[in-house]
Amino acid sequence: MPKRLFDITLSLIGLTFMLPLFAIIAILIKIDSQGPVFYKHRRVGKNFKPFGVYKFRTMVKDADKIGPQITSGGDPRITKIGRFLRKSKIDELPQLINVLKGDMSLVGPRPEVEKYVNLYKKDYQEILKVRPGITDISSVIYRDEEAVLKEQPNPDEYYKNILLPRKIQLAKKYVKNQSILLDLKIILATILKVIFPNHPVTSLMPEDTTNL
Repeated sequence: MPKRLFDITLSLIGLTFMLPLFAIIAILIKIDSQGPVFYKHRRVGKNFKPFGVYKFRTMVKDADKIGPQITSGGDPRITKIGRFLRKSKIDELPQLINVLKGDMSLVGPRPEVEKYVNLYKKDYQEILKVRPGITDISSVIYRDEEAVLKEQPNPDEYYKNILLPRKIQLAKKYVKNQSILLDLKIILATILKVIFPNHPVTSLMPEDTTNL
């Protein structure tokens, strides 16, 4: 099955079954804080084409104007319901809309902001040959990214100089080894990691990823 057909089929099924969940989350977000239900953030897509990635809003209104682009655990801009949505990764589900539009795939290198793409432009020339995805290898291995950043004295520098280079290497490995079978493994690993955070899912990943 071609990857695009795979993406469209699963995203349509997902959106259809999740409509009731979306409605409940929308109500909770509106009750919890002022602002829109969805948040749209500019990211860099395939062939460096910018696009707006959809998420459920998990932070206070206009949070991007009062703080950094990366978010660490304990960020005061995160709302009460937002903490649950981020921890469970439910905030990412609206990206199924991006998949239908053709901006993203279900699986692929996570989309990054232009600021960080420009720092490693040579690497992203290879990575952005494919559509970015809702989940990828780094989403599984670095699921607790916000908690890691919280422990750093300078989260932005740590992300730019240590965490992002690791994620870039994993993204390049995905591009090199991509297949429908690998996509299915990553989707399964992502689901298992959300439901069972301590599950040893790295065995589903390509070789030589756990040491990055």
